[in-house]
Amino acid sequence: MLDKKGIAKRIAKEVKDGFYVNLGIGIPTLVANFVRDDIEVEFQSENGILGMGPFPIAGQEDADLINAGKQTITALPGASFFDSAMSFGMIRGQHVDLTILGAMEVAQDGDIANWKIPGKMVKGMGGAMDLVGSAKNIIVAMMHTNKAGKSKLLKSCSLPITGVKCVTKIVTNLAVLDIVDGSFRLLERAPGVSVEEIKTATAGNLIIEGDIPEMKL
Repeated sequence: MLDKKGIAKRIAKEVKDGFYVNLGIGIPTLVANFVRDDIEVEFQSENGILGMGPFPIAGQEDADLINAGKQTITALPGASFFDSAMSFGMIRGQHVDLTILGAMEVAQDGDIANWKIPGKMVKGMGGAMDLVGSAKNIIVAMMHTNKAGKSKLLKSCSLPITGVKCVTKIVTNLAVLDIVDGSFRLLERAPGVSVEEIKTATAGNLIIEGDIPEMKL
């Protein structure tokens, strides 16, 4: 199965030349490190950066350059900086081609729950509801199960929902799936992971069609 970097590396293959991409907090922020060198991509951070680069080399961090998760980042040549109102104008105006988010749960109809952490105080949902309400292409980066081994791919979300019927694809440490006719459809499996392992780890309806290839990272 994949680690967090492996999930980000697989998602990076979904990023196309010329895309404007928003990266959520957590695993999605790693995607910027794995984008192909031969394509041009503009990463947008909701705290007001367009042209976000990969994480800095140790010792070369600039405390004034951070992403929405308060991690230090780099800025590519030509990057621009602006206020939150302008940032969310871009998001709500549907100027972002791809949104990559983390999640605690995803339902088989495409609902996502990713802002309320059970048992923890949270400041609110941040920009997540704007992102899922505006984006047409949402990929979720997440672990297939929680720390207790219970599936995070469900028939319906048990946590407060961030957005309804909005997720288009999910990449986990076990598999790549999309949403079809109210079910998860298995597209790829992680190296060394069997279809049976994925079936066992998925609580929602799972469509399996033909031979399922291994991911190519």
